Amino acid sequence: MKKQFSVIGLGRFGSSVCKELYKLGHDVLAIDTNEERVNNMTEYSTHSVIASGTDENALQSLGIRNFDFVIVAIGDNIQSSILCTLILKEMGVKNVWVKAVNYYHHRVLEKIGADRIVHPEQDMGIRIAQHIVSEKIIDYIELSDEYSIVELIATDKVAGKSLAQLDVRAKFGCTILAIKRGKDINISPFPSDLIEIRDILIVIGHKNDLKRFEEEGM
Repeated sequence: MKKQFSVIGLGRFGSSVCKELYKLGHDVLAIDTNEERVNNMTEYSTHSVIASGTDENALQSLGIRNFDFVIVAIGDNIQSSILCTLILKEMGVKNVWVKAVNYYHHRVLEKIGADRIVHPEQDMGIRIAQHIVSEKIIDYIELSDEYSIVELIATDKVAGKSLAQLDVRAKFGCTILAIKRGKDINISPFPSDLIEIRDILIVIGHKNDLKRFEEEGM
C-alpha cells in the first residue's frame, strides 16, 4: 500500500531513507535548506523542496500535516531538530520519527512527543559489534533492552535435525520465526522441517537466552 512520507534533512541518513522509501514505491517529499542536497534528491523523490524544517509557514504550505509519516533527519543542528519536531506535533502530524544525536537529544524528543526516536549510528554499531564477536551471527536487531531478533547461521551441530528435535523453545526459551535458505524463506516453519547446513535461522528471544542458544545450541 502506497504511503506518503516526508524526509526533512537530506544528509547521509536522510538521503538514504529517502532513496529507499522511493525505491519501495512510496510518495516522498524531500526537504532541506541546502540546494545541492535537494537537487541530488530530485530523481529519488516524488518532490524535492528547498525549505527549513523550522519554518512553520513553509511546512503548512507543503501540506505536511497530511503526510502519513514525517522523518526528521536533521543531524547537524540539535536545536533545529527539536524545534522542527515540536512544530510538526503541534501541527497534528500523526507519525513523527526523529534521528537523535545523543542521549540528551533523545530525552528532549521524548518530552515533546516524537513518536519514534532512532539512533542510526548506535544501532549500526551494535549490529556490527554483534557480528564481529560471533561468526554465527549474520544480523542483529534490538527490540528492547531485554529482547532481540538474531539471524544465526546453521552449523554442523544442528544440520539434519528437525525443529522438533532441537526443541529450542523448551531448552533455551527462544522461538525460531523463520528459516532462510538461499533466496527462499520459510515463514513459521513446521516442527518437522529439517535444518540444512548454512541455513539462516531467524530467532527471537531474551538476549540471555539467545546468547545461550548461540553458544550451546549452535
